Amino acid sequence: MSITVEETWTGTEVFAITEAKPLGEHRLRLTFDDGVVKVVDFGPFLRASRNPSVRAYLEQGKFEDFTIEDGFLHWHDFNLVFPMADLRAGLVS
Repeated sequence: MSITVEETWTGTEVFAITEAKPLGEHRLRLTFDDGVVKVVDFGPFLRASRNPSVRAYLEQGKFEDFTIEDGFLHWHDFNLVFPMADLRAGLVS
């Protein structure tokens, strides 16, 4: 008796951020490990937020004080972080 199993990957691709460059006005140019580059505007999200902890990042110096750790972009020990799929799409919400 013979059994054939066909495997199809149905998971989500995993991406890592290798570089993030501030462009001013709450925008970052993000470079991913596969070479894709996206400019992400965080300004509308920050301005629309009612959370004072999030709105604090409207201060440009605080916004630009981010870290890339293990391919993830975050601010102040994951105090502010966005889903990788959103960043890859160039959107935050």
